Amino acid sequence: MRIDTLFRAGRRVLPLLACLLLAAPAVADPVGDFFARLDSFEATFTQRVVDAGGELVQESSGEVWISKPGRFRWDYRSPYRQLIVADGERLWNYDVDLEQATISAIDDTLTSTPAMLLSGARPLAEVMTVTSLPDQDDGLDWYRLDPRDADAAVEAVRIGFRNGELAVIEVRDSFGNRTRIRFSNIRINPLLDPALFRLELPPGTDVIGDAA
Repeated sequence: MRIDTLFRAGRRVLPLLACLLLAAPAVADPVGDFFARLDSFEATFTQRVVDAGGELVQESSGEVWISKPGRFRWDYRSPYRQLIVADGERLWNYDVDLEQATISAIDDTLTSTPAMLLSGARPLAEVMTVTSLPDQDDGLDWYRLDPRDADAAVEAVRIGFRNGELAVIEVRDSFGNRTRIRFSNIRINPLLDPALFRLELPPGTDVIGDAA
């Protein structure tokens, strides 16, 4: 199943994750400590999406770069090449194989989700309730974030830390899909090239939305 299936089912999940990484919530350690010192982020990732029935929908992997304020780049390299890029104002979703790109304003894309608020418009505590979860056998410290807005497209977020560092993010969307993203080769606050957050589309790309 192609990566764009995830976007048809819950296309706001990845912007939420990116904006979550850009937030600086005042919550208990290690969540608060991690986000308070985070200005930029670079990592490789693996992603698994499971539907409401527990069936594996998709496995993918790639690399992500994030920089305050509101800039991110998710580069999916397997099983299909796809780029999801935000420059603080616009969001590109570019399918390399299909030679098709969707472009939208960040406000228009994220207004109805907690993502816009998590990017700094309002404190996280006004949008989510944060709960420490019981210890599990995976060696991670888990926290649950529940949206206060009952209409939010994302129903719940779980964040797993290892030794105070982000290791896993899990999201359950309003369709019952569960997205689990595991990070590795993490770099905190690297100096990132601003060009990462601009996307020059090849000539002949089928563009949906405002490319100006």
